Amino acid sequence: MQAAAGPNQAPLGKRRISQEVQITGDQLWSDTGIDVQPGEHIVVTAIGMLRYADAKEDNGPDGIPRGFKDLLRILPFNGAGRGALIGRVGEADIAQPFLLGAGRNAVAAVPGRLAIGINQASDDTSDGTYTVHIAIHAADSDATYHPVRQVKTISGVNASVFAKVPRRITDKGGNPGDIVNFLILGSEDAMQKVFTAAGWVKVDVDVRGTVLHGILESISKESYLTMPMSPLYLFGRVQDYGWAHAEPIKVVASRNHLRIWKAPFEIDGQTLWVGAATHDIGFERDERNNGVTHKIDPDVDLERDYVEKTLTSTGLVAEVAHALPTDALKEARTATGGSFHSDGRVLILKLDGPTAGVSAKSSNLH
Repeated sequence: MQAAAGPNQAPLGKRRISQEVQITGDQLWSDTGIDVQPGEHIVVTAIGMLRYADAKEDNGPDGIPRGFKDLLRILPFNGAGRGALIGRVGEADIAQPFLLGAGRNAVAAVPGRLAIGINQASDDTSDGTYTVHIAIHAADSDATYHPVRQVKTISGVNASVFAKVPRRITDKGGNPGDIVNFLILGSEDAMQKVFTAAGWVKVDVDVRGTVLHGILESISKESYLTMPMSPLYLFGRVQDYGWAHAEPIKVVASRNHLRIWKAPFEIDGQTLWVGAATHDIGFERDERNNGVTHKIDPDVDLERDYVEKTLTSTGLVAEVAHALPTDALKEARTATGGSFHSDGRVLILKLDGPTAGVSAKSSNLH
């Protein structure tokens, strides 16, 4: 989702839809019934008040200023306060919420159904109602949008590339672990941008770094207090980046997570990122040392597909393909002893260049 002009500055495009809806304090999300297209302006103004039983005073659509207690709350959008009016476009399980507040003019990056909601925990309710006016305006005349293309192959990604990329990552002792199940073509900035826009959070390798990151960032930006991601190896070194998708507090037992390495070679002058993604679903015994470790979902293709859905939902992916290497891995055990299975295909994503997507005049809401 992209930011555009302020709510008091009318978009250039013709108004297509105008309607008024109400959302009460006991609702988390409400389907507006409006389908939006990429590049269209979502112009929202809202009035009303909510009252939380434990709050000192009522709050409006901009929400309650964030405080220390927000570290322990599971909010749909961690960049805004409790009770703020928020929106999302697309499938509920992958669409990233964005702030609407008392007034917003946002530009849709992807097509989908518009929903509005209140930024509160699933078990949290308040008294009161917001009255929300929604207007959908046509895309700016100079805006461009390139929908993600599903292709059979991506230029430069061929058998010689897969011959250079190991099928699995390893632990420090060289024990084979998770399967390499996705590749990303794009600059480092573009890679970080697409993960951040899709709601993934950087995870530190060591405990001290994770705790410090949580303390410094949680109140002002995110309420993720992620558990550290253990160092694993590819191309002879630990991961360059770790990313996690999870709800705060629940992150200890369950999270979508992945590791990424920058390949020691380029493809057609572009940086290649090699990744391994798995889904933690609990805990199990570590067969290397009888300790306790995370248990992954044995159907690792589900996590590969989750990476595809979340990243393509940002509008920042140009092409998507799947390849089956000649030495595809379809069944194995992790370094800790857990088993997993796959159809062996590797996801390949080519990221948009700096001039693609909706108008470059816009900036990310995230």
